[in-house]
Amino acid sequence: MVAELSSVRVDVWAWSVRLYKTRSAATEAAKAGHIRVNGDRAKPAQPVKIGDEVRAVTDREHIVFVKQLLTKRVGAAVAALAVDDRTPALPPKEERAAPVVRERGAGRPTKRERRALERLRGH
Repeated sequence: MVAELSSVRVDVWAWSVRLYKTRSAATEAAKAGHIRVNGDRAKPAQPVKIGDEVRAVTDREHIVFVKQLLTKRVGAAVAALAVDDRTPALPPKEERAAPVVRERGAGRPTKRERRALERLRGH
C-alpha cells in the first residue's frame, strides 16, 4: 500500500485491486478500450487519483471509485477497502435469458438461424 503517491497508472491499479488477474491483462484491456476513467477511454499509463470513477469490462462492467492508491497486488480484503464498488447486482438466475441449446449433431447454424438467434439475444 502506498499512501504518499498522488496518482498511479490505471492498469497497475486495476490489477492491484483485482479487477484483472494479471497486469498484462489489465494493460491489454486498457489498450482495447475496456477501461474508462471518469467516462473517458483510458490508455494503460493514464493516472488515476483518489475519487476517480473507473469502469472496467471483464465478464461484465464493473463500476468502482478509487478510495486508495495501490501499486502492488494485495489480498482480497485489502483490495475491497481500496475501492468503492458501485457495480449493479446481477439479476436472479430465473430472470436471465436461458442459453440457446442446439441438438447434438445438428451442425453449424445456417445464416437464417444465426440471425434469428441474434434477434433473440437482442444484438
